[in-house]
Amino acid sequence: MNNNATYNAPNLRTLAEGVLQPLGYEVLDVQVQNPGRRPIVVIRMDRLDEQPVTVEDLETASRAVGAEFDRVDPIAGEYRLELESPGAKRPLTRARHYERMLGLKARVRSDGHSFIAPIKAVDGEQVTFDVGGEDVTLTVGTFQGNLAEFPDRHR
Repeated sequence: MNNNATYNAPNLRTLAEGVLQPLGYEVLDVQVQNPGRRPIVVIRMDRLDEQPVTVEDLETASRAVGAEFDRVDPIAGEYRLELESPGAKRPLTRARHYERMLGLKARVRSDGHSFIAPIKAVDGEQVTFDVGGEDVTLTVGTFQGNLAEFPDRHR
């Protein structure tokens, strides 16, 4: 085991996207957990057709990304690769993600804002939230958003 593991998270995302997009998947988030010891690369993915992610999807994606990471060797030393569906804390990174979840609560963090509020409207790249009865409109890409409420059905 190499305790001096080095990696480049944007590079990991680019590698994963290059393999997964042609297979019909979208990379929502790439995180490297446990840095400094044996890193765990966690890739949250969704299907481009917006159908639920299946176990078979995760297996297909894991094999494809694993083969590409083995070929490129983007991390020095040992690491573990995990692919997962977005789950209850789904990252919301594009306007269409907010459109799919209209009416549900999102956790929003940016330099000037930190709140949990329902998604009220989406107009282009502008997302409006109902924060205590007041509209707060932010531009996608200028804040971090995650689903804070699990939908009662797939969206």
